Amino acid sequence: MNVNFVKRSLLVALGTSSLIGLAPAAFAQDAVEAEVADPNEIIVSARRRSESLQDTPIAITAINAAQLEAKGSVNIGDLMGAAPNLLITNQNSGGAAANLAIRGLTYADVEKSQEPTVGVVVDGVFIGTSTGQFFDFFDIDQIEVLRGPQGTLFGRNTIGGVINIKRTRPTGEFGVKAEASYGSFGSLAGRAVVNVPIIGSAFAAKFFYFHNETDGFYSNGITGKRAGGSNNENFGVSFLVQPEGSGFDAVFTVEKQIQRFDVTNANITNSTELFCGFIPAVQCNRNTTNDLYTAFTSLGVSNYSAPALTLEMNYDLGGVKLTSVSGYRRSRENQTQDFDASSTDLYYTRRQQSYRQLSQELRAAGKFSDSFDYVVGAYLFSSKYELLQHTRLFAFNTAIDPIQADPNSQLVNGNTKSYAFFGDFNWEFAERLRLSFGGRYTRDKKQLRNAFATTGLVGQGSGTFSKFTPKVGVDYRPNDDVMLYASWSRGYRSGGFSPRAATAITANVAYQPEVVDSYEIGTKLDLMDRRVQLNLAAFYSKYNNLQQNTTIPGGPTGNQTITSNAGSAIIKGIEADFTARPADGFRITGSIGYLDSGFKGFIVGNTLAGAIRNFDYSANNLIYSPKITAALGADYTIDTSFGSVMANIGYRYIDRYDQQISLGILTVPVSPTGTVIVNGNDPRVKSDRQGLLDASLSAKFDIGGTKAKVTVYGRNLADDRGTTAAFTVAGLWSFASAREPRSFGASLGFEF
Repeated sequence: MNVNFVKRSLLVALGTSSLIGLAPAAFAQDAVEAEVADPNEIIVSARRRSESLQDTPIAITAINAAQLEAKGSVNIGDLMGAAPNLLITNQNSGGAAANLAIRGLTYADVEKSQEPTVGVVVDGVFIGTSTGQFFDFFDIDQIEVLRGPQGTLFGRNTIGGVINIKRTRPTGEFGVKAEASYGSFGSLAGRAVVNVPIIGSAFAAKFFYFHNETDGFYSNGITGKRAGGSNNENFGVSFLVQPEGSGFDAVFTVEKQIQRFDVTNANITNSTELFCGFIPAVQCNRNTTNDLYTAFTSLGVSNYSAPALTLEMNYDLGGVKLTSVSGYRRSRENQTQDFDASSTDLYYTRRQQSYRQLSQELRAAGKFSDSFDYVVGAYLFSSKYELLQHTRLFAFNTAIDPIQADPNSQLVNGNTKSYAFFGDFNWEFAERLRLSFGGRYTRDKKQLRNAFATTGLVGQGSGTFSKFTPKVGVDYRPNDDVMLYASWSRGYRSGGFSPRAATAITANVAYQPEVVDSYEIGTKLDLMDRRVQLNLAAFYSKYNNLQQNTTIPGGPTGNQTITSNAGSAIIKGIEADFTARPADGFRITGSIGYLDSGFKGFIVGNTLAGAIRNFDYSANNLIYSPKITAALGADYTIDTSFGSVMANIGYRYIDRYDQQISLGILTVPVSPTGTVIVNGNDPRVKSDRQGLLDASLSAKFDIGGTKAKVTVYGRNLADDRGTTAAFTVAGLWSFASAREPRSFGASLGFEF
């Protein structure tokens, strides 16, 4: 039975493969790099080198976190629209969990046994699951969004892309930055960062604390009270060691993230599904717009706790720079959830999970000559997780804890061990012509054991998967204001085993790795004396052995969800983004992405009228793959006698997209053995078109040497309502999550 969907991703991370650029609205500065003379030049580290964004031959958008804060943005979800073909939605089935999609590639699930298609990297450490990805923006130095396969440089392989987040380092000077905000739905946030010198700049510390709480924007249809509330805490300390003149520096961070939230889903079950016959009529056949905001779920609570350690060390030997990045992360989750999303007690679970990951990266960067530079290194990653799930099924009694209701609980244990060797090289083989090439060899070993407490072992699998993923690109600069480039790269996503398999065969048999070949061409332009930057790219990606979750017959409930290699897919697209500065203090930014995607040979087994038949899903859309994403924004800053005032307005458009591979209208052949054609996904799992309008007004001023800032903001001012995620369960029931409606707020901050 496909229960418990909340994403597990194993975030693989950055690489440098395809091309394109531009940072709409970005001033991203690498903390360890030299001063940049041009104030409009953006410095990025996406290739483990410090280089200008417009000179970087990869698909990257650099984003100014301070600008996102000025608009009232608080987490990674507010990046959506800042880069073309980027989609980010919140996943309410896990602590601080996100669904991430870049260029139509995503893995919208919560189990921790499989890699994601999009990686999130924080201070050089790749987060191995979707939980913990909904990251706070307050203490950010730089954000980079890399689009396309990133299989060379950063962490484990990802085939969709990477979001690279760098937080500020201890400054070595005493200083305080703090902010408090209040907004709609009882939203209250407080954030503070305190820098303290211990031994001058040679040994310094940074303390940070973030708090964010809300009553939630759902209304409980039974009690009338607010639902979907949450309470988030993130706190820790970073130590900087940087002996003067030694060429050595190290940053050690100890932190912990804690979240508690009400697990709330909206009911979208209709009359064609079994559960509709057991729930009140008013809770059936509801729409996927305004009805979403009234929920009938029984109380479900998620408690998430995740301590983490990060150590980055750099040693500059003059001709070569050595870097070590060590990361440790552990999490515990205890979550109850009413999956049927109705007031009738039909399907309620308690999921208790533990997870830990350990990673180590070593690399060396330098130059063979003035025209030939390199980055080489090795990477180790290991993870281990345990899941204990109790399910209360058709108990019709919410007072019974699932632990008592289900003595035959599901037990899943898994672990992954991975190592990789990589190299990335730039060779300027002729004047203004540069060849970029490299590769990564990855080897993954995975084990998974699936069992039930009383009925025993379902199955267990063990397998090894490996791949060499090369990339090659060439760029040409006819002059200082134009770059042309082209690239080919190969991405790899490891195989593994299905944690929800309910038979020995499906639990023991591995799904195979997914491979993508991506081709890209584009240009980066500095125009009108660098007042305008325009970047264009076109890409073509071919995916083989595409990994998809499918529901097939088998197991004690009659069906099971497994991961299958479902044929192939083609994704073609065009991307553009720009920044224009028509006058001092006035900036206009924009981006647009277009996707054309489709499956080929997506045929798997399913049940029809009690018989196993082949179903062809090739006509279904790829999930989280809107045809068009676009954004347009402007900000204007005016200097005043007391400081400055900045006005900001932005509009984001997101086309319709599917949120699950599901059954729409079927074409059933006359022959009892013929293949059933699935003519698209269930319409309830397709989002509507979104037009999101945001605005803010900020004032900055000095008070006795202290910098203060007041901001008022509005998000989703047009009150565009609809789903962010929706799911149907094998003809039994369906549920969905809603996006935040119109909201307002204000913040007050200071810094000295």
